[in-house]
Amino acid sequence: MRLLVVTTNFPRWEGDPHSPWLVELLSRLRGRGIQVDVLAPSFRGLGSHRVYGFPVHRFRYGPGAWETLTHEEGAPAKIRRQPLYMLLVPLYLLGGLRAAARLARRHPYQVIHVHWPVPQGLLGWAARTLAPNTPRLVATFYGADLVLVRRFPGMDRLVRAFVARCDDVAAISTYTRRELERLSGRAARLLPYGISLPPPQASWPAEPGKILFVGRLIPRKGGVYLVRALALLQDLPWVRLVMVGQGPEAQAIQAEVRRLGLEDRVTLTGRISDEALERHYRTCQLFVLPAIVDDTGDTEMLGMVLLEAMRYRKPVVASRVGGIPDIVQEGRNGLLVPEKDPAALAQAIRRVLQDADLARRLGDGGYAYARERFSWEAVLAETLSMYGAPTTDSK
Repeated sequence: MRLLVVTTNFPRWEGDPHSPWLVELLSRLRGRGIQVDVLAPSFRGLGSHRVYGFPVHRFRYGPGAWETLTHEEGAPAKIRRQPLYMLLVPLYLLGGLRAAARLARRHPYQVIHVHWPVPQGLLGWAARTLAPNTPRLVATFYGADLVLVRRFPGMDRLVRAFVARCDDVAAISTYTRRELERLSGRAARLLPYGISLPPPQASWPAEPGKILFVGRLIPRKGGVYLVRALALLQDLPWVRLVMVGQGPEAQAIQAEVRRLGLEDRVTLTGRISDEALERHYRTCQLFVLPAIVDDTGDTEMLGMVLLEAMRYRKPVVASRVGGIPDIVQEGRNGLLVPEKDPAALAQAIRRVLQDADLARRLGDGGYAYARERFSWEAVLAETLSMYGAPTTDSK
C-alpha cells in the first residue's frame, strides 16, 4: 500500500518538536509495509527533503521570507494576531493544490489521509479527484480546524462537502467528535494520539513540591491562572512551579509572576531538549494543565501532555474543558477543576501534594488508563481500519 499524508506541518529536521506523534504513527505504518509520502507546506523556503526517512514534499507559496503561515505556532493563532496573514491563504491553497495534483498523477496512492482538514481537505480532495485510480480518502479532525469553521461564514458548507466525499473520518477526542458530527451530520470514529509507555515500575522519584506545566505559552493553555493559583499556596513555601514552553503569552506570565512576587518560586524554561523535558516529567510531584476556552472559542482538544505525565505515574490536575475529560477521569487518574478558577486549582493542587496516598493512587490510575486507552497498538489498529487494511501484523 502507498499512502499520501497531507498535513499542515511536519518536522523540518530530525529533532524538530512538531507533531512527534505523527512521526511515530507513520513509522509504525511503515513497519507494516506501507510506503508513506508526506505533503506539507514549506517554511522560509525549505524545499522537499527526507526527514526520519520519509520523503516530505514541500510546496512553496511565496518568497521564502513570507512562508511562515505554519510551524512554530498554529496558523489560526497567527491570523488572529496579525490579520495580514490571511493574504497568504490563497497562495497557500494554490501552491498546495498544484503539489497535490502533481503527486497524485505521479504515484498510484491507495490511501490519502488528510490531517487538519481545514484547509488541507481541499488538497486531499484534489489529489483524489485527479488521481488516475480512485484512492481511499480519509481525514482526521483535531478541533482547532473546526474552531476556524465557526469564524468564517460559508466554511461550514465546504467542510460538509469534504466530509461527504471522505470514505472515513475520525476525531481525536469525544469533544471534537461531537463538534464534527454536529457540523457534518456524519458519524466519526474516535482516533486519539498514541503513547509509548516505559516499563512498569512502582514510581519515579519526585522532587517534593515540584509542579510541572508543559505547553505552548498561548492563552488557551491558561498559564496565568496557574501562576495565580500558586500565589494562593503561600503557606506551602516549598511548592514551586516549572513552566516548559515558549510562545506569545510568555511576557504576560512573567509580568504576573513579578506582580505576585513569585520570582523565586516560578521558573520559565523556554524550549528545552527532549532529554531535559523527560527529566522534568520524571522528577515532578504533580503535573497541571489549567486550560481554558479562549476569546476565540479555542480550547484544549485532547491534552497530549497529560498522557506524557501519566507515562511516569504522575498525578495530574486539569481543567474540565474540551477533550481533557477523555484523559482525566475524576478521582481515578487525576482531578478536574473549573476553568479560570485559581482558587479551585489551588485547592486541587493542595490536596494532591498533601495526600501521598491520593497522589499514588492517581499516578497508578493514570498509567493504567494510558495503557488501556492510548496504546500505540490500539491507535495503529484503528488507523489501519480507516485505511481498509488488515489490522493484524502479517509478518
